[in-house]
Amino acid sequence: MQTKQLGNSELHITPIGFGAWAIGGGGWAFAWGTQDDQESIAAINRALDLGVNWIDTAAIYGLGHSEEVVAQALKGRSSRPYIFTKCSMIWDEKGEIGRSLKTDSVRREVEASLRRLDIETIDLYQIHWPNPDSDIEEGWTTLSKLKDEGKVRYIGVSNFNVEQLKRVQEIAPVTSLQPPYSLVKRDVDKEILPFCKENNIGVIVYSPMQSGLLTGKMTPERIANLPDDDWRRKSNEFQEPRLSRNLKLVEVLQHIGQQHDRSPGEVAIAWTLNNPAVTAAIVGARNPKQVEGIIGAGEFRLNQQELDEIATFLRENP
Repeated sequence: MQTKQLGNSELHITPIGFGAWAIGGGGWAFAWGTQDDQESIAAINRALDLGVNWIDTAAIYGLGHSEEVVAQALKGRSSRPYIFTKCSMIWDEKGEIGRSLKTDSVRREVEASLRRLDIETIDLYQIHWPNPDSDIEEGWTTLSKLKDEGKVRYIGVSNFNVEQLKRVQEIAPVTSLQPPYSLVKRDVDKEILPFCKENNIGVIVYSPMQSGLLTGKMTPERIANLPDDDWRRKSNEFQEPRLSRNLKLVEVLQHIGQQHDRSPGEVAIAWTLNNPAVTAAIVGARNPKQVEGIIGAGEFRLNQQELDEIATFLRENP
Protein backbone atom coordinates (compact mmCIF):
# COMPACT_ATOMS: atom_id res chain seq x y z
CA MET A 1 0.00 0.00 0.00
CA GLN A 2 1.24 3.46 -0.86
CA THR A 3 1.50 5.83 2.08
CA LYS A 4 0.43 9.46 2.39
CA GLN A 5 1.81 12.22 4.60
CA LEU A 6 -0.51 13.08 7.47
CA GLY A 7 -1.03 16.84 7.49
CA ASN A 8 1.97 18.81 8.80
CA SER A 9 3.59 15.73 10.37
CA GLU A 10 6.41 13.50 9.23
CA LEU A 11 4.14 10.46 9.55
CA HIS A 12 3.48 8.64 6.28
CA ILE A 13 0.49 6.40 6.83
CA THR A 14 -1.20 3.64 4.85
CA PRO A 15 -4.65 4.45 3.33
CA ILE A 16 -6.33 2.29 5.96
CA GLY A 17 -5.48 1.89 9.63
CA PHE A 18 -6.65 -0.59 12.24
CA GLY A 19 -9.54 0.78 14.32
CA ALA A 20 -9.60 -0.55 17.88
CA TRP A 21 -13.02 0.63 19.14
CA ALA A 22 -14.83 -2.72 19.02
CA ILE A 23 -11.94 -4.65 20.56
CA GLY A 24 -12.49 -2.75 23.81
CA GLY A 25 -15.06 -5.47 24.56
CA GLY A 26 -18.46 -5.35 26.22
CA GLY A 27 -19.94 -3.94 29.39
CA TRP A 28 -19.57 -0.19 28.84
CA ALA A 29 -21.75 2.57 27.37
CA PHE A 30 -20.51 2.47 23.75
CA ALA A 31 -19.64 -1.23 23.49
CA TRP A 32 -20.06 -3.51 20.48
CA GLY A 33 -20.82 -6.55 22.64
CA THR A 34 -18.34 -9.00 24.14
CA GLN A 35 -15.09 -9.64 22.33
CA ASP A 36 -12.42 -12.33 22.56
CA ASP A 37 -9.01 -10.75 23.26
CA GLN A 38 -7.12 -13.47 21.41
CA GLU A 39 -9.23 -12.82 18.31
CA SER A 40 -8.46 -9.10 18.66
CA ILE A 41 -4.73 -9.75 18.94
CA ALA A 42 -4.85 -12.04 15.90
CA ALA A 43 -6.78 -9.38 13.94
CA ILE A 44 -4.22 -6.67 14.78
CA ASN A 45 -1.31 -8.88 13.80
CA ARG A 46 -3.01 -9.91 10.54
CA ALA A 47 -3.55 -6.26 9.61
CA LEU A 48 0.09 -5.41 10.34
CA ASP A 49 1.33 -8.47 8.42
CA LEU A 50 -0.73 -7.29 5.42
CA GLY A 51 0.95 -3.88 5.47
CA VAL A 52 -1.17 -1.59 7.69
CA ASN A 53 1.20 0.75 9.55
CA TRP A 54 -1.00 2.50 12.15
CA ILE A 55 -3.51 1.67 14.86
CA ASP A 56 -6.14 4.09 16.17
CA THR A 57 -7.51 3.55 19.66
CA ALA A 58 -8.77 5.68 22.57
CA ALA A 59 -8.58 5.55 26.33
CA ILE A 60 -12.37 5.26 26.58
CA TYR A 61 -12.67 2.14 24.38
CA GLY A 62 -13.50 -0.60 26.85
CA LEU A 63 -12.53 1.82 29.65
CA GLY A 64 -8.81 1.34 28.96
CA HIS A 65 -9.05 -2.25 27.75
CA SER A 66 -8.55 -1.53 24.04
CA GLU A 67 -5.20 0.14 24.73
CA GLU A 68 -4.11 -2.86 26.82
CA VAL A 69 -5.05 -5.29 24.03
CA VAL A 70 -3.09 -3.21 21.50
CA ALA A 71 -0.03 -3.42 23.77
CA GLN A 72 -0.40 -7.21 24.06
CA ALA A 73 -0.65 -7.56 20.28
CA LEU A 74 2.54 -5.60 19.69
CA LYS A 75 4.68 -7.56 22.17
CA GLY A 76 7.34 -9.49 20.34
CA ARG A 77 6.94 -7.72 16.99
CA SER A 78 10.25 -6.57 15.55
CA SER A 79 8.86 -3.16 14.59
CA ARG A 80 5.80 -1.41 15.86
CA PRO A 81 3.22 0.57 13.90
CA TYR A 82 2.32 4.16 14.64
CA ILE A 83 -0.05 4.34 17.61
CA PHE A 84 -2.78 6.98 17.75
CA THR A 85 -4.98 7.43 20.82
CA LYS A 86 -7.34 10.01 22.33
CA CYS A 87 -8.26 11.85 25.52
CA SER A 88 -11.21 13.84 26.99
CA MET A 89 -13.64 11.00 27.80
CA ILE A 90 -13.04 9.79 31.34
CA TRP A 91 -14.78 7.31 33.65
CA ASP A 92 -15.20 6.69 37.36
CA GLU A 93 -15.00 3.48 39.42
CA LYS A 94 -18.63 2.66 38.50
CA GLY A 95 -17.79 2.94 34.78
CA GLU A 96 -19.85 6.11 34.38
CA ILE A 97 -18.47 8.33 31.62
CA GLY A 98 -17.69 12.03 31.95
CA ARG A 99 -15.80 14.55 29.83
CA SER A 100 -12.92 16.81 30.76
CA LEU A 101 -10.36 18.95 28.96
CA LYS A 102 -8.83 20.41 32.13
CA THR A 103 -5.04 20.32 32.22
CA ASP A 104 -4.74 18.00 35.24
CA SER A 105 -7.22 15.53 33.74
CA VAL A 106 -5.53 15.44 30.32
CA ARG A 107 -2.14 14.91 31.98
CA ARG A 108 -3.53 12.01 34.02
CA GLU A 109 -5.00 10.54 30.84
CA VAL A 110 -1.78 10.69 28.83
CA GLU A 111 0.20 9.00 31.60
CA ALA A 112 -2.42 6.25 31.90
CA SER A 113 -2.45 5.70 28.12
CA LEU A 114 1.34 5.52 27.94
CA ARG A 115 1.29 2.94 30.73
CA ARG A 116 -1.47 0.81 29.19
CA LEU A 117 0.09 0.95 25.72
CA ASP A 118 3.54 0.24 27.21
CA ILE A 119 5.25 2.91 25.08
CA GLU A 120 7.27 6.03 25.83
CA THR A 121 5.73 8.31 23.18
CA ILE A 122 2.31 8.41 21.52
CA ASP A 123 2.62 9.11 17.79
CA LEU A 124 -0.63 11.09 17.50
CA TYR A 125 -2.60 12.27 20.53
CA GLN A 126 -6.11 13.55 19.84
CA ILE A 127 -8.88 15.36 21.70
CA HIS A 128 -11.70 12.83 21.27
CA TRP A 129 -14.65 15.23 21.53
CA PRO A 130 -14.76 19.05 21.85
CA ASN A 131 -16.58 18.77 25.18
CA PRO A 132 -16.87 20.88 27.22
CA ASP A 133 -16.61 23.38 24.36
CA SER A 134 -15.56 26.15 26.77
CA ASP A 135 -12.42 24.16 27.69
CA ILE A 136 -11.07 23.25 24.25
CA GLU A 137 -8.42 25.98 24.41
CA GLU A 138 -7.19 24.66 27.76
CA GLY A 139 -7.14 21.10 26.48
CA TRP A 140 -5.34 22.03 23.27
CA THR A 141 -2.74 24.12 25.14
CA THR A 142 -2.05 21.06 27.32
CA LEU A 143 -1.64 18.80 24.26
CA SER A 144 0.78 21.34 22.77
CA LYS A 145 2.85 21.24 25.99
CA LEU A 146 2.82 17.42 25.99
CA LYS A 147 4.24 17.57 22.47
CA ASP A 148 7.00 19.96 23.61
CA GLU A 149 7.78 17.55 26.47
CA GLY A 150 8.10 14.59 24.07
CA LYS A 151 5.25 12.54 25.53
CA VAL A 152 3.45 12.78 22.19
CA ARG A 153 4.88 13.36 18.71
CA TYR A 154 1.92 15.07 17.03
CA ILE A 155 -1.45 16.40 18.14
CA GLY A 156 -4.85 16.29 16.48
CA VAL A 157 -8.57 16.51 17.16
CA SER A 158 -11.67 14.44 16.52
CA ASN A 159 -15.28 15.54 15.91
CA PHE A 160 -14.42 19.27 15.76
CA ASN A 161 -16.26 21.72 13.50
CA VAL A 162 -14.58 24.50 11.48
CA GLU A 163 -15.11 27.17 14.13
CA GLN A 164 -13.52 24.95 16.80
CA LEU A 165 -10.62 24.12 14.50
CA LYS A 166 -9.97 27.83 13.98
CA ARG A 167 -9.99 28.46 17.73
CA VAL A 168 -7.34 25.84 18.51
CA GLN A 169 -5.26 26.69 15.43
CA GLU A 170 -4.49 30.04 17.05
CA ILE A 171 -2.72 28.17 19.87
CA ALA A 172 -0.82 25.47 17.95
CA PRO A 173 -1.03 23.84 14.49
CA VAL A 174 -3.49 20.96 14.10
CA THR A 175 -1.90 17.87 12.52
CA SER A 176 -5.14 16.01 11.90
CA LEU A 177 -8.89 15.85 12.24
CA GLN A 178 -10.83 12.64 12.74
CA PRO A 179 -14.45 13.03 11.59
CA PRO A 180 -17.15 10.43 10.87
CA TYR A 181 -17.45 10.00 7.09
CA SER A 182 -19.23 7.41 5.01
CA LEU A 183 -21.76 7.07 2.19
CA VAL A 184 -24.42 7.27 4.91
CA LYS A 185 -22.91 10.19 6.86
CA ARG A 186 -21.58 12.83 4.47
CA ASP A 187 -22.12 16.13 6.31
CA VAL A 188 -18.37 16.92 6.58
CA ASP A 189 -18.25 17.19 2.77
CA LYS A 190 -19.59 20.74 2.74
CA GLU A 191 -17.31 22.77 5.01
CA ILE A 192 -15.04 20.65 7.14
CA LEU A 193 -13.16 18.64 4.50
CA PRO A 194 -12.50 21.67 2.25
CA PHE A 195 -11.23 23.64 5.28
CA CYS A 196 -8.83 20.82 6.21
CA LYS A 197 -7.53 20.62 2.65
CA GLU A 198 -6.90 24.37 2.54
CA ASN A 199 -5.12 24.34 5.91
CA ASN A 200 -2.98 21.20 5.44
CA ILE A 201 -4.82 19.38 8.22
CA GLY A 202 -4.66 15.63 7.65
CA VAL A 203 -8.00 13.82 7.73
CA ILE A 204 -8.41 10.28 9.02
CA VAL A 205 -12.08 9.36 8.74
CA TYR A 206 -13.83 6.94 11.06
CA SER A 207 -16.75 4.57 10.42
CA PRO A 208 -16.28 4.51 6.60
CA MET A 209 -18.47 1.38 6.51
CA GLN A 210 -20.99 3.01 8.87
CA SER A 211 -20.10 0.69 11.75
CA GLY A 212 -20.55 -2.49 9.72
CA LEU A 213 -23.79 -1.45 8.01
CA LEU A 214 -22.16 -1.28 4.55
CA THR A 215 -20.17 -4.53 4.75
CA GLY A 216 -22.80 -6.66 3.02
CA LYS A 217 -23.04 -8.86 6.12
CA MET A 218 -25.77 -6.91 7.88
CA THR A 219 -29.40 -8.03 7.63
CA PRO A 220 -32.54 -7.07 9.59
CA GLU A 221 -32.32 -10.47 11.34
CA ARG A 222 -28.70 -9.96 12.35
CA ILE A 223 -29.44 -6.47 13.66
CA ALA A 224 -32.38 -7.83 15.69
CA ASN A 225 -29.99 -10.34 17.27
CA LEU A 226 -27.21 -7.90 18.17
CA PRO A 227 -26.21 -8.15 21.86
CA ASP A 228 -28.05 -5.88 24.29
CA ASP A 229 -24.87 -3.91 24.96
CA ASP A 230 -24.15 -3.26 21.25
CA TRP A 231 -24.72 0.49 20.78
CA ARG A 232 -25.79 -0.03 17.15
CA ARG A 233 -29.17 -1.40 18.26
CA LYS A 234 -30.16 2.19 19.12
CA SER A 235 -28.75 3.84 15.97
CA ASN A 236 -31.31 5.39 13.56
CA GLU A 237 -29.33 4.10 10.57
CA PHE A 238 -29.84 0.51 11.79
CA GLN A 239 -33.61 1.02 12.20
CA GLU A 240 -36.47 1.62 9.79
CA PRO A 241 -37.08 3.61 7.69
CA ARG A 242 -33.35 4.27 7.19
CA LEU A 243 -32.35 0.60 7.31
CA SER A 244 -34.13 -0.40 4.08
CA ARG A 245 -32.59 2.55 2.24
CA ASN A 246 -29.11 1.68 3.55
CA LEU A 247 -29.42 -1.97 2.54
CA LYS A 248 -30.40 -0.85 -0.98
CA LEU A 249 -27.18 1.17 -1.04
CA VAL A 250 -25.30 -2.01 -0.12
CA GLU A 251 -26.76 -3.66 -3.25
CA VAL A 252 -25.22 -0.87 -5.37
CA LEU A 253 -21.85 -1.41 -3.64
CA GLN A 254 -22.18 -5.16 -4.14
CA HIS A 255 -22.79 -4.73 -7.85
CA ILE A 256 -19.69 -2.53 -8.23
CA GLY A 257 -17.57 -4.79 -6.05
CA GLN A 258 -18.43 -7.98 -7.95
CA GLN A 259 -16.79 -6.57 -11.07
CA HIS A 260 -13.47 -6.26 -9.21
CA ASP A 261 -13.73 -9.15 -6.75
CA ARG A 262 -14.12 -6.63 -3.93
CA SER A 263 -16.55 -6.67 -0.99
CA PRO A 264 -19.23 -3.96 -0.53
CA GLY A 265 -17.24 -2.77 2.50
CA GLU A 266 -14.12 -2.28 0.40
CA VAL A 267 -16.13 -0.25 -2.12
CA ALA A 268 -17.54 1.90 0.73
CA ILE A 269 -14.06 2.56 2.11
CA ALA A 270 -12.66 3.32 -1.36
CA TRP A 271 -15.42 5.92 -1.83
CA THR A 272 -14.24 7.84 1.27
CA LEU A 273 -10.60 7.62 0.14
CA ASN A 274 -11.55 9.12 -3.23
CA ASN A 275 -12.07 12.51 -1.57
CA PRO A 276 -8.82 14.50 -2.06
CA ALA A 277 -9.07 15.94 1.48
CA VAL A 278 -8.99 12.47 3.06
CA THR A 279 -5.60 11.07 4.03
CA ALA A 280 -6.76 7.68 5.30
CA ALA A 281 -9.64 5.72 6.82
CA ILE A 282 -9.92 3.92 10.15
CA VAL A 283 -11.29 0.43 9.63
CA GLY A 284 -12.32 -1.74 12.55
CA ALA A 285 -11.99 -5.53 12.59
CA ARG A 286 -12.65 -8.10 15.29
CA ASN A 287 -10.92 -11.15 13.78
CA PRO A 288 -8.39 -11.95 11.02
CA LYS A 289 -11.13 -12.90 8.54
CA GLN A 290 -12.69 -9.44 8.83
CA VAL A 291 -9.26 -7.90 8.19
CA GLU A 292 -8.87 -9.98 5.03
CA GLY A 293 -12.33 -8.84 3.87
CA ILE A 294 -11.41 -5.14 3.91
CA ILE A 295 -7.66 -4.93 3.31
CA GLY A 296 -8.11 -4.60 -0.46
CA ALA A 297 -9.65 -1.13 0.06
CA GLY A 298 -6.14 0.21 0.62
CA GLU A 299 -5.32 -0.11 -3.07
CA PHE A 300 -8.74 -0.23 -4.76
CA ARG A 301 -9.79 2.85 -6.74
CA LEU A 302 -13.27 3.56 -8.10
CA ASN A 303 -13.56 4.75 -11.70
CA GLN A 304 -15.71 7.72 -12.74
CA GLN A 305 -18.58 5.56 -13.98
CA GLU A 306 -18.76 3.80 -10.60
CA LEU A 307 -18.58 7.08 -8.71
CA ASP A 308 -21.44 8.38 -10.89
CA GLU A 309 -23.51 5.25 -10.18
CA ILE A 310 -23.12 5.82 -6.44
CA ALA A 311 -23.84 9.56 -6.80
CA THR A 312 -27.07 8.80 -8.70
CA PHE A 313 -28.26 6.50 -5.90
CA LEU A 314 -27.48 9.11 -3.24
CA ARG A 315 -29.30 11.82 -5.17
CA GLU A 316 -32.39 9.67 -5.69
CA ASN A 317 -32.34 8.26 -2.13
CA PRO A 318 -31.36 11.14 0.19
